[in-house]
Amino acid sequence: MTKNPNNYNVILSPVVTEKSTKASENNQVVFKVAVDSNKKSIKESVEKIFKVKVDSVNIINSKGKVKVFKGKKGRRKNEKKAIISLKEGQTIDFSGGV
Repeated sequence: MTKNPNNYNVILSPVVTEKSTKASENNQVVFKVAVDSNKKSIKESVEKIFKVKVDSVNIINSKGKVKVFKGKKGRRKNEKKAIISLKEGQTIDFSGGV
């Protein structure tokens, strides 16, 4: 089975923080995703890449902050995070292979 390269354009990276690690106890994982992605494409990508069954997808949109750097105003990038709820018995292990 070949993996679609578009799936890797939707899921950018896992978010490994204290809060996301705590969510893994409730069968949830958090990913940074492409800003133009939607719930359906995120669900399909996670299922194809990690070979798990997804129960639901929640999305958090974060607007980039305005910051001052060397006296010039700039703006950080907008971000989108997805909280993926997996079905019972399904897991995704990020620490494997380290």
